[in-house]
Amino acid sequence: MKTLIKNGTLITASDTFTADILIEDERIARIGLNLEADSDHLVDATGKLILPGGVDPHVHLDLPMFDTVSSDDHYTGHKAAAFGGTTTAMDFVVLESTPSGRGQGEGDFQYSVGLWMKKAEKAAIDYSFHMNLTRFDDQIAKTIPSLMDMGIQTLKVFTAYNRRLRLDDGGIFKALQIARDNGMLVMAHCENGDVIETLTTQALSEGRTSPIWHALTRPAWGVVEASLRMAAMAEQANAPVYIVHMNAGGEVDMLQYARERGVKVMGETCPQYLFFTIDHLQRPDGAKWICSPPMRTEQDNARIWEGLTRGTLQTVGTDHCPFFYNGTKPIVYEGSEIVIPGKELGRDDFTKIPNGLPGIQDRMPILWTYGVNAGYITPNQFVAYTSTNPAKIFGLYPRKGALVPGADADVVIWDPNKQVKYGMAHSHQRTDYNLYEGWDLMGYPEKVFLRGKLIVDGAEWKGKRGDGKFLKRNQGEIL
Repeated sequence: MKTLIKNGTLITASDTFTADILIEDERIARIGLNLEADSDHLVDATGKLILPGGVDPHVHLDLPMFDTVSSDDHYTGHKAAAFGGTTTAMDFVVLESTPSGRGQGEGDFQYSVGLWMKKAEKAAIDYSFHMNLTRFDDQIAKTIPSLMDMGIQTLKVFTAYNRRLRLDDGGIFKALQIARDNGMLVMAHCENGDVIETLTTQALSEGRTSPIWHALTRPAWGVVEASLRMAAMAEQANAPVYIVHMNAGGEVDMLQYARERGVKVMGETCPQYLFFTIDHLQRPDGAKWICSPPMRTEQDNARIWEGLTRGTLQTVGTDHCPFFYNGTKPIVYEGSEIVIPGKELGRDDFTKIPNGLPGIQDRMPILWTYGVNAGYITPNQFVAYTSTNPAKIFGLYPRKGALVPGADADVVIWDPNKQVKYGMAHSHQRTDYNLYEGWDLMGYPEKVFLRGKLIVDGAEWKGKRGDGKFLKRNQGEIL
């Protein structure tokens, strides 16, 4: 099967140029001007942009939380991703114990990865996994390198969620050393768990249960302090670290401070931290904006934008983890009614509101209009943040995130002039609201190819369950 895309303007992380692309056997075969070939499909991309498929480094699909589960699975979430121009998504495996209780270490890793592989059999785009490292002992330490044989080279640690997900600093430091010695990468969720626990207990005892208290009990100084502490541990371990969902201006300050001193620390942010603030949690529907870490202030939004403009940050992910706003009322998805308990579970107690937002489809269209068109970032930076940099950091480049011969033919034909009144009418995320309802967009994906197969054609879905492949990853780059 051959597809020839003619007359498009290619945008990579470093260059912009006019060329044709010949796709053959799932890969990019040739790139050049005036290509001629006997092709099964000819696509005229005159006036359109050609981008590498997006790589979302941070999603949570089919994730159990608070007596419910995130409402997108590895089919519905992937379908939504594709409509937004993303063709690769990286999920997080929850570390479970084997049913026998005798699988400490490698057995637990194998068992947990197996559970997520089963969930992902319905995958609609290509995917990979990170491992949540939420327990640490000598046996776990010995078997962490076995994850590399499973194609997983990343560990996620938490400095919050006491008695559930958090490791102490000693465990995190040892994990950094193990990662250093085995070509792996530690990812870090940075908040101050002790402060959060104290403030939450105090708020509940005073009857403060509304959504705004989710943010007020997770202050920005906690992420600032924890991010610098994580960077300091990485430097002392001589290991790289990747800090997820940077959400406070001071956190970007700490990233800049550490990187200027040679620390191998990288930072990710998400669209919600560019556009929304703590004030959204005070709205009558404030639970829609509950995520961890929470929204901050307009000043924080501005500093994070500055971090993207200046290249202080490395990636833009989504932390996609959607829940219904009203999980007592069904929605129709692909012709069938579905209802999943959601944020109403915490109607009377902010600590019971499932933490997470939809965003996997929104990321690239929203960032194009309000980032590129608004002049905060260039088209090349857009490609770097949403595709090339994640592919490099997580060991997928140049198979993913690149428009070069030999790369997977994950190609997005982007119409820079398409106007969209965005929201639920366009969203394929399986939930009952969209954070960007009514926003005006200029620029939107027109066609999306996954390894050469057209899976999105305008408003038409041409993909299917099982189209996606698991990607075994190699050692990534430090950017």
